[in-house]
Amino acid sequence: MTETNTEPATRHQAAPVAAARRRHLPRLRELALLPALGVLLVVGGLVNDRFLTTDNLISILGASAALALVVLGESLVLISGKFDLSLESTVGIAPVLGAMLVIPALAAGFGTELPTPVGLLVIVLVGAVIGTFNGFLIVKLQLNAFIVTLAMLIVLRGLLVGLTEGKTLFEMPDAFFALATETFLGLPASVWLAAAAYAITGFVLRYHRVGRALYAIGGNREAARAAGIRVDRISWLVFVVAGVLASLGGLVMTGYVGAINANQGDGMIFTVFAAAVIGGISLDGGRGTMFGALTGVLLLAVVENLLTLAQVPSFWIQALYGGIILVALMIARFTGGKPQT
Repeated sequence: MTETNTEPATRHQAAPVAAARRRHLPRLRELALLPALGVLLVVGGLVNDRFLTTDNLISILGASAALALVVLGESLVLISGKFDLSLESTVGIAPVLGAMLVIPALAAGFGTELPTPVGLLVIVLVGAVIGTFNGFLIVKLQLNAFIVTLAMLIVLRGLLVGLTEGKTLFEMPDAFFALATETFLGLPASVWLAAAAYAITGFVLRYHRVGRALYAIGGNREAARAAGIRVDRISWLVFVVAGVLASLGGLVMTGYVGAINANQGDGMIFTVFAAAVIGGISLDGGRGTMFGALTGVLLLAVVENLLTLAQVPSFWIQALYGGIILVALMIARFTGGKPQT
């Protein structure tokens, strides 16, 4: 009788099971934020009577809309296996350029006094141009994404301060504030915009071939190229989309604050990465969902609101965000099967 070696077959059957388990654990990490949000809501209600009021909850959603849009853009870049640190500067420079083309010279504008719709369109175009330039340097010239976008962050921040001369812009048309001030069904327009952006992006990532290609690129760029995926085109497109989302986030922030200052978006990238990482977006690329990123945004927004109501100084909030990133990275190390780099 001939002996049959079943060990290779056993290993072959075990491999898909192990792979499925590795995919399932990060998913559990994303869903784990929901109970955490629930606990924070309960704690907030016990600590402060105003926390669970309708006005305060709507305020939390409105205040987190700008962050949500920027996190969405950064999440797409991270899934593709790259970084974009310049998004925080895009949040400031895009609305400034749009506003200065519209407001008169006496209000610190360029004096062109273009129609308001043109100024709003310029905001979006500026984000697209910045993303296009980043994509060119990173995808076509194959420069390091971290260094390129860090340099762009500094350059754009310098341009923002130089153009405004350190001043705050106030006298803008009401349309620049509409996303924050206009409401529909009791919620600000910015919240609906962010919700629609996450829903559409989540659908594309899950069901469209471009979304599947993006995960493949982030997982293994060369293997994706060998499979016939247009790696460069999709990677470049991601930077453009991220720039547009950051510019929209800047417009939302402008409406929420009621002005634009030279520091708009300054330091925001740390909060953006915190939300993305705790939401399950892998810094290695190829993993993460929009649902996870959104829950990360909401968790940080609730934490900030709760600490603000408790009159905790803002620098402690930043320290907490740093701690949250470290904890999320340690969790990702054990759930993702390999270290984050």
